[in-house]
Amino acid sequence: MKKILFMLVLITGISISYAQEDIKNDLPEYTGDNFSLEGALALFKDAKSLEEFEKLINQENNNVNNLDLNNDGETDYIVVEDIQENDTHVIVLSTFLNEKEKQDIAIIGIEKTGKESAILQIEGDSELFAENTIVEPFEVDEKIEKSKGGPNAPEITPTSMVVNVWFWPSVRFIYTPGYKVWRSPFRWGYYPKWWKPWRPYRYSIFYGKCSYHRLHFKRTSTHRVVVARKIYTPKRSKSTLVVHNKRGTTVIQKNKKGKTTVIKSKRNSKRR
Repeated sequence: MKKILFMLVLITGISISYAQEDIKNDLPEYTGDNFSLEGALALFKDAKSLEEFEKLINQENNNVNNLDLNNDGETDYIVVEDIQENDTHVIVLSTFLNEKEKQDIAIIGIEKTGKESAILQIEGDSELFAENTIVEPFEVDEKIEKSKGGPNAPEITPTSMVVNVWFWPSVRFIYTPGYKVWRSPFRWGYYPKWWKPWRPYRYSIFYGKCSYHRLHFKRTSTHRVVVARKIYTPKRSKSTLVVHNKRGTTVIQKNKKGKTTVIKSKRNSKRR
């Protein structure tokens, strides 16, 4: 009987050890991968205002946000701010890590290209994402060409098209005459009553949950939105508390006397 109990304890211990190791290895390559850029664009497309957009990205069932940059065991609240200069808008998504520190997560750059045409891209912040992580909407056009194999065998070549986003409700909203530039009223310690943070999911689970967002949006290395990036660069918020590392983040905590303590190493073990 003692041998059986010993074996059960041993097997249980080994199983727990493997499970813990599995959790440690279940991490994204970059910290920002716990935020779905494709999902953010999908919600932005459907939102009727920036206020509604902010609410949508902070709801668990929309499967966009899985970030916990300050390592408190709960997802971070994402605030939305619009920076406007003439016909160009920069929608900044960011989060507060404490009363003073703010970290940008991504920007949606929108540029008007005609009377009823506009283009946009979302780009992840380089502190959290790989350099030049850009996502944009796409549509596929089929071009029929004569086949080299004979006159009766035409070739159909699918090509990706740049999408005109002018008729998205959110885009029409910010270009409405009399539009007042949106800036989230929320900050550290002051959140909307409807918001309920949740414990972040393990990365593999989160990746699966937000997979459907990737159907209509693609990653690209081409910067089509150029003016918006120039407007945003001098206004970018970068926290001194978050140090970007591949496969994780180091969070630096300072006390009132200025003493610095590393409270989170390169590998984040607080994921479920």
